Formats: sequence, C-alpha cells, structure tokens
Amino acid sequence: MSTVTAVTSCATTSCAYNDSGCTAFAVTIGGSAQASCTTFITLDARGGLPTADSQVGACQRLECVHNKDLMCSAEGIEVSDTATCLTYEAR
Repeated sequence: MSTVTAVTSCATTSCAYNDSGCTAFAVTIGGSAQASCTTFITLDARGGLPTADSQVGACQRLECVHNKDLMCSAEGIEVSDTATCLTYEAR
C-alpha cells in the first residue's frame, strides 16, 4: 500500500478534533461492538491541525474488507455523528 486513506467526512461535531471536518493528523478505527473512530474525544477545546485533512492511521477491524495489514485500503472513509465508520464492511 503506497497511500493512506483520507477521512472524507466526519459528522461527529461533538469531537474535539472536528472543526468543519476531521482535523486529527490520523485516526484509528477500532471498537468492540461496531467499527468506530477510537480517536473520538469530547472536550471543551478544539485541537488538531489547522485544516480538516485527516487520514486513517490504523485499522484494528481485521474482519473489514478494506483492512490490509492493519491499514485501510478504502479510497476514503466517512464517519457518522456517533463516530461509527460508515465505510466499514465485514468480509
């Protein structure tokens, strides 16, 4: 894999990294019951990069069709308002 997957949209406006989109340098997709952004955090402050240009740094969902060597191979991912990875697809 020579490219990283972009976070194309994130509707989780309660996340400290969401400022008109995801501003974390990279997110991790994990979760136990459902595939979710484990970088999500609710704080009274906003953080991250000055622009919404995040990427998927790691994927811990081995059963996802987009998981290749713990990296996301999808063209981009979308995250819902509940921090769920909407691009997740079980094998």
